[in-house]
Formats: sequence, C-alpha cells, structure tokens
Amino acid sequence: MMRKIVIPTDFSENAMNAIRYAVEFFKYERCDVFIMHAYADEVYDHNTLVSREIFDELKETVHRNSDKQLAKILEEIYQISPNPRHTYNTLSVFGTLIDQANDLVDKENVDILIMGTRGKTDDRNLTFGSNTLQVLKYVKCPVLAIPKGCKYHQPKKILFPTDYVLPFMRRELKLLSTITKSFRSKTHFLYVSSFEKLSIRQEDNKAFITSILSQSELEFHRVEAENLTTAINEFIKQHEIDFLVMINSRHSYLENLLYQSTIDKIGLHIKIPFLTMQNLQRY
Repeated sequence: MMRKIVIPTDFSENAMNAIRYAVEFFKYERCDVFIMHAYADEVYDHNTLVSREIFDELKETVHRNSDKQLAKILEEIYQISPNPRHTYNTLSVFGTLIDQANDLVDKENVDILIMGTRGKTDDRNLTFGSNTLQVLKYVKCPVLAIPKGCKYHQPKKILFPTDYVLPFMRRELKLLSTITKSFRSKTHFLYVSSFEKLSIRQEDNKAFITSILSQSELEFHRVEAENLTTAINEFIKQHEIDFLVMINSRHSYLENLLYQSTIDKIGLHIKIPFLTMQNLQRY
C-alpha cells in the first residue's frame, strides 16, 4: 500500500524539522510525499503591491523563489534520508494554505498531513501558530503536528483521550493501528469521568476501537478530574507519554479547544507529536 502524505512548508526551520520527522517516521513504508508551498498571502500582503502590473510581476517572482526553495528542500532530503520507498512531489501553488491543502487531500486521497506546530513567526508563547490552528480546524484528513525542536524517536507510549461517545472512522483508526504495530507502541486510552459505567453507545464505540486495534497493546484508564486539559497534561507527565492522539469532530473536546482563540490560555502546552484525527466521512 502506498501512503499519501502532504507536508506544507513556509521554508522555516520549524517546517524543515517537520519534514525530517516525517521521512523518518514513515521510513519503512512506501510513501508518495507532496511538499507544498501555498504563496497567495505572500503576494497579497507584500508591501510593494500597488497595481495590477506589479501584482503579476510579484506573483511570478514569488513563484520562482518558491520553486527554488522547494528544490533545496529536496536536495536536503536526499542527503539526510535517501529512501527508495519514498517518491517526492513539490508544489508551488497560488492559493491559501487551507484551500490548497484540502484540494490536494481530495484529489490524491491523502492519508495524513504533517507540519510544524509553529512556522516563521514562531511566537514562543503560543503552542500552535495560526497556520497550524487553521489546518487542525479545517483540513479534512489526519494532521500530525510536530512541536518546535522535536527530534524523531519511535513513539512507544501513545495517549488517546476519549469519552467513547463519538463514533470513530475506520480509516483513521487503521492509520493508528499501522503506527502502533510498526513501533510496537502501547496506546493508553484516557476517559475523564466521575461515572465508571459506560452507556451502551460508549461500550459499542470502545469495542469498535478494540477490534480495529486488536493487534496493538492497549490500556484503558478512567480518571476523575475537574478539567480535561489538566488531566491530559498530568497523564503525559506521569506516564512519560511521547505521542498524543485526539479526535476533532463536532462537539468534541478538541473542537472546543480549537475554536477558542485562547487555546494557549487553556494550557495544553504540547511538547510531543500530536496527531489529530478528523472525524469526517471521506469517500
């Protein structure tokens, strides 16, 4: 099976770090990798943009520059990780990151998008930069966000907080199943609730997870906590978790988090790779 991966870049060190992580993470799989730079904002927000003629010139200049930078990235990849299992495609596209990423996800039936949690602006008070937040909210495929400076190592302890209320997508759980099997990881499911007994819906959803991940090592935890974020942060520390998985769908904890502009005041300060699975039907 060929894994389809999209990696957007703004040519920052954080973006390059995410590329290095991605090629290591999937090094044993056959992958078709699309490295994409969407540059519409660079053109529209440029301080010399005063007329349509200048617009066309500027657009051409930015496009050429983008192609050059992408060629450099390819050179670096071939130096650090020449891998016959991977094929690379570079794309300079005039459009917004979200639109272009979603178009590519649809067209190529992409399995996962991988990017740094922060880009060029790199405000160190923020856990997620604005582009990453937009991608986590709106791109219709799983997103793996790599924190600044996060070096690749095999994920051995995965945390998956869930209330078992939302149904899971088979395709996305299969992705998690592949990851856990490849790295022989243990997945810890964290249910934050003061009620021990699950409803029939929750039991069925839990059974579905267990069946898809039947070849992986799973551990189920329930904790009582006032605040889900605190519970997640504490669990990561106590169990030395090195990879976080969450579901983003309507009315989920993650959706509430993402739609508050104060995401960083909430205090989910993630220093480990963070896989967001979008609970959306894709055909």
